Amino acid sequence: MYQANVTLTNIDAVKSFVSIATKTPFSVDLVSGRYTINAKSIMGVLSLPLANLLTVKAECEEGCDFVSQISPFIVA
Repeated sequence: MYQANVTLTNIDAVKSFVSIATKTPFSVDLVSGRYTINAKSIMGVLSLPLANLLTVKAECEEGCDFVSQISPFIVA
């Protein structure tokens, strides 16, 4: 399982992130505090407090294509 902190600062970032997540054959979740939502749902992602740091959890390995695609959103 891959896990990283991400930031989605505006609606365009949310659209892009959800589009990338939707194309994956595996599960992708976003976690904010005690809330975990499906990252393939734009309504779910928009329900999160986007000002906060989010954690992405994906059922893939470190070197998968998904990781390289979301790299602009990853916070070190």
